[in-house]
Amino acid sequence: MATTTSRVGKRGAIVIPADLRNQYGLEEGTLVITEAHENGILLRPAVACPVEIYSPQRRAEFLLSNAVDDEDYRRAILEVKEMGIDPDTIPHRGPGD
Repeated sequence: MATTTSRVGKRGAIVIPADLRNQYGLEEGTLVITEAHENGILLRPAVACPVEIYSPQRRAEFLLSNAVDDEDYRRAILEVKEMGIDPDTIPHRGPGD
């Protein structure tokens, strides 16, 4: 594997040689992960995925709709009530629906 030398510029910018950028699909704006590694710094392409933050009502819907049997459904109802939510106000399917 051929090696090249680059300089660290202002704000820590490093020029990655074009052949390596092409080989690993690094284009302007590509997200990367940097990790401390025993031999130096490991730089890898990264992927960002959106994260959905569920409201208490949505969590209650999951609990109630995913109950597998009557006992599990009763536990879900209790847990939803502990969240301060009336289970009857949450659109859902109970077991067997």
